[in-house]
Amino acid sequence: MEGNLKNHIKVWRAKNDMTQADLAKKIGSSRQAVHAIEKGKYIPSTLLALKIAQVFETSVEEVFEITSD
Repeated sequence: MEGNLKNHIKVWRAKNDMTQADLAKKIGSSRQAVHAIEKGKYIPSTLLALKIAQVFETSVEEVFEITSD
């Protein structure tokens, strides 16, 4: 199965009125890492993806998806 990882972190941050720094603090990471994940330049670990979904109180599938483009 091939594909690219797309994320909706920016949308979820906006819904929750959070900055990248706010999210980074909650998941124990850096703002730069959150920025890189949002831009698709860094693929998060399973643990980090789960932490991000947990912060937004949703499933990983609502935050991340595999696309064919």
